[in-house]
Amino acid sequence: MAPKNPAKLAKKNAFIDKLKTLLKEFPKILIIEANHVGSTQMQQIRIALRGTAEILMGKNTMVRKTLAMFMEEQEEVNVEALLKCVRGNIGFIFCKGDVDAVRKVINANKVPAAAKAGVIAPLDVTIPAGPTGLDPTQTSFFQALNIATKVVKAQIEIITDIHLIKTGQKVQLSEQVLLAKLNVRPFQYGMKILSIYEDGEVFDAGVLDITNDFLISRLLAGIRNVAAFSREAGLPNEASAPHAILNAFKNCAAVCAEIEYSFPEIATLKEFLKDPSKFASSAPSAAAGASPKAAAKVAAPVVDVEEEEGAAFDLFD
Repeated sequence: MAPKNPAKLAKKNAFIDKLKTLLKEFPKILIIEANHVGSTQMQQIRIALRGTAEILMGKNTMVRKTLAMFMEEQEEVNVEALLKCVRGNIGFIFCKGDVDAVRKVINANKVPAAAKAGVIAPLDVTIPAGPTGLDPTQTSFFQALNIATKVVKAQIEIITDIHLIKTGQKVQLSEQVLLAKLNVRPFQYGMKILSIYEDGEVFDAGVLDITNDFLISRLLAGIRNVAAFSREAGLPNEASAPHAILNAFKNCAAVCAEIEYSFPEIATLKEFLKDPSKFASSAPSAAAGASPKAAAKVAAPVVDVEEEEGAAFDLFD
């Protein structure tokens, strides 16, 4: 049996030691997918995350073996859920600080890419109507793809928008050639966060979208539902008490408005009911600044329509 390559064995042991060290030092781990991510792009992300997070990529067999060894050595740390995520072209980003800041760096480092045949489209691709910049000799190519065109000012122009590729659909060779001719690079590739590991549990990446404002709005909606249910069922509690007190105050104000009794909180209401003109005088007059003729029209007496109609009807009796 041939001996193992010492350099390869040393590299493997270094990877195992590094992964174990990172598992001990970093409390949060982002599980990422790195499809179509080039080495230059990966290096730019590493530089941007330097000091706040660390990226580790490796073979899945090595990662599984290291995680299994780590669970045997550190029984108090549960990485079993993390072990189940090791499949496909994935990697780890070990975070100490704000995870949202790391996500912003990842989203900012995406590069445009051309559509290649056989690749699953991550988004819809639509070619807008208008000039293509191609000369009329390329008309036969568009005809083969059943794309309606016309020649305007010695260049081909697409008549209507073309929904070329749908999300999740494989890119065909003809679509690749067409987009290349139009010099369109419709896709963007970069790291994609699949899930997050923390305290022995793995959560979907959607939890990163939950902000404090979102939590507060959900909490307030729940309180409103509790208050509404309690008021309908007649069960007083902290949520329904303010509404009950407000309704009681409204009832007291309504009763006091009809009787000779008052209290400071409804003093303004009582004054308004006694003499509404006091409050109307403080409001801007609708006739202010108007001409005397217009003011006269405003001050003209209101004709009783019912009496006038009644008088006219009597004439025909």
